[in-house]
Amino acid sequence: MDDATWAALALTLTVLGAVWTWHAFRKRGVASGLRGAGLTLLPVAAYLTDTLRMFTRIGTAVGDWVSGLVLSPSVWAGIAVAGVAAVLLVVSGILRDRERARAVDGTPAAPDRAVSSGRGERKGERKGEPAIGGADGDDDLADIEALLRKRGIT
Repeated sequence: MDDATWAALALTLTVLGAVWTWHAFRKRGVASGLRGAGLTLLPVAAYLTDTLRMFTRIGTAVGDWVSGLVLSPSVWAGIAVAGVAAVLLVVSGILRDRERARAVDGTPAAPDRAVSSGRGERKGERKGEPAIGGADGDDDLADIEALLRKRGIT
């Protein structure tokens, strides 16, 4: 395409944007109209900086890639390998988190232990006993727990 065609495309997009901007000012208010004005100026900016041609080249390249994707068995094999790689990365992340939990606790990780007990007990607490002062020595938590016990809420 020559320069006149690019200019006509940019002008057409700008005029369409200007109509939409005028409508937005009238119906939706100033904020929507200003947003429309900003979007209206983008095709002119893309034409003046030659990025309009770049976008069409990118679009053509993506289209060629997609058309080659449909009929190429090697591309489908690559997609399958990428899928396996993604699954392996996710599984390794889960296993790494479990190993870190084992290292911190010093005990084998049992992810169902906290769920099955029904409450998140802290280290050193006995089942059924409220923590006074908290395991971390949090005085605010101790005050709250004392108020709850006073009201009969455990």
